[in-house]
Amino acid sequence: MADIVQQRVEDRLPGLEQLERVGLFTKKEVKSMLKRSTALEYKLHRSVLSKDDFIGYVQYEINVLELIKKRRARIGYHFKREDIEFPIIQRINNVFKRAASKWKEDVQLWLSQVAFCKKWGTKSQLSKVFSSMLAIHPDKPSLWIMAAKCEMEDLNSSESARHLFLRALRFHPENQKVYQEYFRMELMHAEKLRKQQQELEMAKIDIYTFSPEILSGGLAEVVYRDATEKIKGAQFMLSLLQIAAIFDFTKDLQDKILQNLQAQHTDESVTWDFMARRELEAPGAPKLHSAQGRASDVDRREERCCAVYEEGLKSLATEPMWTHYVTFCLDRFKRKTNVTELKEKNNPGHCCLVPQLQVLLSVGHMDTATQVAIAATKCFSQSVEIWSLSLQTLVHVKSGEVGSLFQEALKHVNPKVTDSLPLWQLYAEWSIVSQCPQDTDALFQKALLSTVPAVSAAMKETYLEWAYKTGGYKRARKTFKSLHEHRPFSKAFFTKMVQIEKEQENPKISNLRDYYERALREFGSTDDDLWMDFIREELGALGNPENCGRLHWRAMKSLVGESVERFTMQYTLLQTGHI
Repeated sequence: MADIVQQRVEDRLPGLEQLERVGLFTKKEVKSMLKRSTALEYKLHRSVLSKDDFIGYVQYEINVLELIKKRRARIGYHFKREDIEFPIIQRINNVFKRAASKWKEDVQLWLSQVAFCKKWGTKSQLSKVFSSMLAIHPDKPSLWIMAAKCEMEDLNSSESARHLFLRALRFHPENQKVYQEYFRMELMHAEKLRKQQQELEMAKIDIYTFSPEILSGGLAEVVYRDATEKIKGAQFMLSLLQIAAIFDFTKDLQDKILQNLQAQHTDESVTWDFMARRELEAPGAPKLHSAQGRASDVDRREERCCAVYEEGLKSLATEPMWTHYVTFCLDRFKRKTNVTELKEKNNPGHCCLVPQLQVLLSVGHMDTATQVAIAATKCFSQSVEIWSLSLQTLVHVKSGEVGSLFQEALKHVNPKVTDSLPLWQLYAEWSIVSQCPQDTDALFQKALLSTVPAVSAAMKETYLEWAYKTGGYKRARKTFKSLHEHRPFSKAFFTKMVQIEKEQENPKISNLRDYYERALREFGSTDDDLWMDFIREELGALGNPENCGRLHWRAMKSLVGESVERFTMQYTLLQTGHI
């Protein structure tokens, strides 16, 4: 082992001598670097290897590269890169390769090497890294997509990207995301060829012309046909249509997708919703300059939208269809405008809930609006959306029946429905403004017992904020202590307490650490921003900078997936003073 380490240390000497010779490092610094690198080399050649030793080695070498970069900029010396940086970069890649071969299942290591190669200009290594990684992890669609995007965007190789997508589809023949990104890639390829064609034409060079079918997105159309044969549903088809709409040369392709959508998926409410809303952007009369003209044009477009919805309701009178119609009408009602004609718009022919409420509220018939809202809740007593819309109307008109209707809503709506969260939030907002603190507190206690995790987690955050506003810091901290062991949580629950602590005249770092540690216990494996916020806190006036190294080590062990790559980049930027 000693011979191998000695050989590797000797291989470093030319680069270290160059650093001293050109004035980037002093003799004392070079000697210190040699000592440190020797210790790191010995760690990598122990009989029992540790992943942390490899990560520490890589981090040290990256820090050296960053320091060389800063010193080059300071003294204005930009030569001898092949003698100084290149050997370091090669060593880092070799260490990554050794670590990945030892811990093949750790995707974080592979992704860290990908990020390193992109940042330090060794893109020639990217294809090899992705190839090795995909050979071991072919079951992860996101890695195939990442590799294909890298070939397309970083290495400018459409052919390699296409090959990767085709291989990905062998492993994941019905994965929507793979098909969507493959479809997007083919359109980007066509756009690139069109730009090349234009440049050739402008230069009057007629040495090569591309096929018109390829230039118009023919390959993307092949992907579309294959995708829609294997994956059924209007939602997926609409996702491809939205991707095609990004490119200005895909009109024919968009028309084909629309025709297929209307022919195959009229039994789905999302199809009717899309077709109706599309009428708002449909080309029509020339641009009008007068307010009255614009109002009339918007009026006609909205009438066409409602006509499409009502046509859909004739054959598909389902709750989702009604919900789309109601939501559309409410969106139009909430739009901001100074045009009187749009404010006073009245369409008595519409039989759905929101158009009626729209008209009644706009003309000031509050009592009738209240009656319509209450009637709607009786007709659709199981619909969260209808309850929410009706209760918003009743809150707006300040009806005296709001409180009892909120309780009625919670009785009728399925307590296990995740979509009931807006109902709880609306109830809490109304109670804070309209009820006494005791009743509001009782409401929050009831919400915390919800069997729906999204409801319980979100209401904890609202409860904490309300406690702070009504009882100050002591009550907020008491509320936090009563809840911090009762899952589920949201990240905002902890960050809100951090914010409250920092707003105090004498915030305590021990409390802040406690809040961050509890947050990391819940979200530390996926949320890299949380780790960075904790590190910044330790670097602040109240913290201890010596804790940052330990936090970095813990983060690298805890984070998974792409969050490791983001954390490594952010931490490096923080160390070098870029953020």
